[in-house]
Amino acid sequence: MSISVATRGQFRHGRRVLTAIAHRWLVLAVGVIAWEVGTRTATSAYFPPPSKIVARMHHLWFSGPIAHVFLTSAAEQNILPSLGRMALGLAASIVVGVALGLVLGRSERAFEYLDPVLQFARVIPPPTLVPIFIVLFSVGTQMQLASIIFSAIWPILLNTADGARSVDRLQMDISRVFKLSAADRLFTIIIPSTLPKIFAGLRLSLSLALILMVFSELLPGTANGIGFELVDAQSRSDLPTMWAGIVLLGILGYLLNGVLLLVERRMLAWHRTSHGADS
Repeated sequence: MSISVATRGQFRHGRRVLTAIAHRWLVLAVGVIAWEVGTRTATSAYFPPPSKIVARMHHLWFSGPIAHVFLTSAAEQNILPSLGRMALGLAASIVVGVALGLVLGRSERAFEYLDPVLQFARVIPPPTLVPIFIVLFSVGTQMQLASIIFSAIWPILLNTADGARSVDRLQMDISRVFKLSAADRLFTIIIPSTLPKIFAGLRLSLSLALILMVFSELLPGTANGIGFELVDAQSRSDLPTMWAGIVLLGILGYLLNGVLLLVERRMLAWHRTSHGADS
C-alpha cells in the first residue's frame, strides 16, 4: 500500500513538472516553429530561419575547444568584454546607488533637497548624453562604463531611497530602546527591510545596463563587443551573423534575469515567509 501511495505521489509530481514545463515553453516552441516555417516559405535573405541562426551562433562563438569552455576566439574577443563591461558598470551602480539611496532615504531633509534633481536626471535618456561622455572620456571603455552607470544607477538609487524611507518606525524605536549602534541598525533593520526594493530596482537596472552596453558598442571607433560585431556584420551584409547577435542578446538577457531572480528568491526567502505568516 505504501509503495502504491509513493508511486502515485511521484506520478503526480512528474505530471506537475511536465505541465509547468509545457506552460513555460509551449508558446516559445510554437513561435520558433512558426518562425522556421515562415522564413523557409518566404525565402527572404533578410530573415534567415532560426536553424540557420543557431548554426551561425555555434560556428561563431560556441565551437571552441573544451579547454576554453567551447568558446571560440571571436567569443572571447567580443562576448566576454561586453559582459565584463556590463558587470563592472552594474556593480558600480549597485555600490553607489545603494549607498546614496540609504543616505537619502534616512535623511528627510537631504531627500527633499535632492529629489527634484534626481528626478530630473533620471528622465534624461542616457543615449542623449553619449556625445558628452565621448568628449569627457573619448570612445573606449571609460565612455562605455559611464553610459552603463548613468543608465543603471537611477532605479537602484531611487528604489533604495524609497525602501529606506519606509522602514518600520516601531522597529527603529525598539532598536533605540535597546541602544543598538548605528551600524547594527543599518545591517539588522534598515538593509534587510530595504532589500525587496533594492532587488526591484536591480531588475530594471539589469535591463538598462544590457541595452546601454550594446548601444555604446555601436558607435564608430569601438574595438570589440557584441554591438561592434553587429555593426561589422551589418556593414558586410552578413545577415545571419547580425541575427545571431540579436538572438544572443535575447538569450543573455533571459539568463541574467533568471540568475538575478534565483538570487532574489534565496536572499528574500525570509521576506516571503514573514508575509505568509502575517497573512
